[in-house]
Amino acid sequence: MSKDKISRRTFVFGTAVMAAGCATSKAKKYAARYTAPRKVSANDKLNIAGIGVGGKGSSDVDGAAAAGGNNIVALCDVDQKRAAETFKRYPKAKIYKDFRVMLEKEYHNIDAVTVSTPDHMHAPAAIAAMELGKHVYVQKPLTHNIYETRRLAEVARQYKVASQMGNQGHSGAGVRRLTEWIWAGAIGKVREAHIWTNRPIWPQGSDALRKGQRVQKVPDTLDWNLWLGVAPKRPYSSIYAPFSWRGWWDFGCGALGDMACHIMDPAYTALKLEYPTSIEAVSEGSNDETCPDWSIITYQFSARGDMPAVKIIWYDGGKLPPRPEGVAPDEKLGDGDNGTLFVGDKGMLACGTYGGGPCLIPRERMKEFDRPPKTIPNSTGHYQEWIDACKGIKRPEGSLPTGFDYAGPFTEMVHLGNVAVRAGQRIEYDAETMTITNLPEANKYLSRKYRRGWRYLV
Repeated sequence: MSKDKISRRTFVFGTAVMAAGCATSKAKKYAARYTAPRKVSANDKLNIAGIGVGGKGSSDVDGAAAAGGNNIVALCDVDQKRAAETFKRYPKAKIYKDFRVMLEKEYHNIDAVTVSTPDHMHAPAAIAAMELGKHVYVQKPLTHNIYETRRLAEVARQYKVASQMGNQGHSGAGVRRLTEWIWAGAIGKVREAHIWTNRPIWPQGSDALRKGQRVQKVPDTLDWNLWLGVAPKRPYSSIYAPFSWRGWWDFGCGALGDMACHIMDPAYTALKLEYPTSIEAVSEGSNDETCPDWSIITYQFSARGDMPAVKIIWYDGGKLPPRPEGVAPDEKLGDGDNGTLFVGDKGMLACGTYGGGPCLIPRERMKEFDRPPKTIPNSTGHYQEWIDACKGIKRPEGSLPTGFDYAGPFTEMVHLGNVAVRAGQRIEYDAETMTITNLPEANKYLSRKYRRGWRYLV
């Protein structure tokens, strides 16, 4: 099978056509392949496959394997050199370049799949696996766009598979303690949260365009056509792969896509956020091809239960929130490069990337702070949570949610920031209909058109 041609039979994988109620012949053929997730006991080992196993995907495979001594039975990566070390560690695993081929040949041997590709291929790979009844772990951000995010959550529910997004901090103690403090009223009603990151640390915006998209020879170990996947065809350049793809709209979601699913999680969880009603961005360097040099994005959320309306402000590219009064110029807030500052009626609270090191501001307040009891159960471990879910092991009451029903709305909220950046003006969002109501032309940024040859996948 050539790298440019996929058989009709292979094409069926992941192509049950995502529009609800579709009954095409491809969907019918595909349905015959579906098997319900295999029931396993707590002591059983799962058979796991990895899609995108170089870079971050390498540690995702290792984490899934270590969480109970599971079997790694198949590995897929379009870059054989980048994935070589992972291949070596699992010599019994079957090796593939095309995840569609891997799923066609190995679906009866697989219980679960990790997906750690560039952002633009998260949804096609994850949906193809879930529609075969396979549990999925997908790196952050969950998807490349908002439409895909909704669909991943829907497909996970439809096929009753265990799902999890790779924002490791959500499994940490920091977000739990911070959430308990805010729920206990440590700073009163929270009205604002300022969230910042040092990203981007790769070329994007004017920097990417200045360095140019020079055509280069494709490395012998890379299948460039498969790397592009659903994205439009373009010549290979090292300015895209293997690292700087995050700065290009066709492949990544910029600084927001890289870090928001980490740094925004404490605010999203503690403030019980879901969908914003409006989003406004100021930025520099954004264009039709690349993400901006920097951005400041303001999300407005309505009241939720006993929590008031709240404003969330995101800063990247070296931009920072105003420094609170009484904080010394050399005093580090959050982790320094990344963090969150919550502003409430009764004070302020700062934390690091994953909610770690929560601290009242000014710090002197910590001397008199009576910490509330620990009420949110600790995680069994980031990968262990997913493996336990695959096995149907129930979690303690009060545990933080981890599946796509949590990660989907969260990622959708994150992506709306980039929609505002690309729209260039304030947008108003109706989550129920998944539409931008005040600027219809911006709705084109909620989804994407897939390249011919991949159009059936999502």
